[in-house]
Amino acid sequence: MPDDQVVNSAAKKTFWDKVIIQKLSAPAIIVFLVCVSLAVSYVIVSEGYIAGLIILCVIVALPVAYATVAYPKFGIMALIIISFFINYASRLVPEPTPIGLVMDAMTYLLILGFFVKNKSDKQWDYFKNPITYFTLAWLGYNLLELINPASPSILEWVFTVRTVGVIMLMYFVFLYHIRTKEFIKLLIKLWLALELIAAFSGLQQEHIGLFGFENEWLHRFPERYKLLFIGGHLRKWGIFSDPVVYAYNMVAAALVCIALMFGPLKQNKKIILGFMAAFFFTVMLYSGTRASYLIIPAGLSMLFILNFNKKVLIFAIVCALMLGVLIRVPTSNPTLARFQSAFRPSKDASFEERLRNQERIKPFILSHPIGGGLGSVGVWGQRFAPNSYLAKFPPDSGYVRVAVEMGWIGLLLYCTFNFVILYKGIQYFYLIRDPMLKAYCLGMILFIFAFDVGNFPQQALVQYPSNILFYLAMALLNVTMRLDIQQRTLKLKDGGKYLI
Repeated sequence: MPDDQVVNSAAKKTFWDKVIIQKLSAPAIIVFLVCVSLAVSYVIVSEGYIAGLIILCVIVALPVAYATVAYPKFGIMALIIISFFINYASRLVPEPTPIGLVMDAMTYLLILGFFVKNKSDKQWDYFKNPITYFTLAWLGYNLLELINPASPSILEWVFTVRTVGVIMLMYFVFLYHIRTKEFIKLLIKLWLALELIAAFSGLQQEHIGLFGFENEWLHRFPERYKLLFIGGHLRKWGIFSDPVVYAYNMVAAALVCIALMFGPLKQNKKIILGFMAAFFFTVMLYSGTRASYLIIPAGLSMLFILNFNKKVLIFAIVCALMLGVLIRVPTSNPTLARFQSAFRPSKDASFEERLRNQERIKPFILSHPIGGGLGSVGVWGQRFAPNSYLAKFPPDSGYVRVAVEMGWIGLLLYCTFNFVILYKGIQYFYLIRDPMLKAYCLGMILFIFAFDVGNFPQQALVQYPSNILFYLAMALLNVTMRLDIQQRTLKLKDGGKYLI
């Protein structure tokens, strides 16, 4: 038997002897466990299965909470996994259940873990970069909206800042705790695996049908069914909150797969990534989200610009021809017809309606430099100030929402913030020398650019997991550059200065 196997076997035996046999076999422990089991059984019998579920959640939550604080890598992976399934799980419980508090709890635990870790391991140099500075500026502006005199209710800000401001702090958590190429690779694998699960969920909804709880959720409110059933076709949403989030995630995942194909991977892995990208693009069509169709050529255009060469030029021409055929080919297929309509906005009634809404709200934006208050439009505006002017306004676009809620000053800051992210990401892409880190950086650039483009026709960054993944991508831009510099400084030094 090899030495390492002997050591592992001895360690397992020691753990079993010291913990299971010696500790848990003590009479006092056995009596305690029996009493607890009897008490739990009594509570379930007297209060029902809901009480049992609550007890089970507490039993699971306590070790998860500890692990999230003590082992940040576990916490980051758990946060990403939960962000994918939180909306799916919400369909198994009554509509008012505040299941979103799970994400809030995970976020706060990771922030707590960040401060605990940073107290003993101060690495403030990780945060000294332009993306961090503009993130702080944008976060500060969100916090200042608390005292916006035009806001009809402070509760709008309180509920909105959870998914807009607090989530932004995850950028700092990711930037601090992601320190190795191996962990990046693990996170990318987890990310794409979760996207595959979501893709298969949409495939199931399209070709097999909805599960019982999905069908019940769909028909719970007549307005929801009318919104999702368009042109004789039910728009699919997979495990996400709505078809827009599903479509955007599928497109972004496909672009990440394509970017990874530019890395130093084996041919069989590149083929797998190519098939995954094609699969993501295909199931995206089931969402019926026309805005996502426009992201595809936009994302590929960015890819071609960053990697321009003869082969890429030929590939770009082939893609353009295929897109032209898909747009012009006669069809009776409702999915393909909806795809074609995205490239003919002049014939789209909903597009014209959005233009009219934007024209109508323009005077308000110009007369309110800091907007009407964070959360003044949408769900929270309708809940806390239903009779206000902004509560009845459908923003549609993420940029329009920023302009309405945070004013033209906020929109200017937000656009500058997004420009700096892309600018530094592209700069890092050309500076990074490690081929795999370069591919990771490229994937994050395409992801961020896709959501920046998609944020104009829709609100792209207000739902899980898109907001979590966006800040993860932001952090990875800096992490890939940092790791590349660290690798080079191990080999080349000149008077203590980096050779770039």
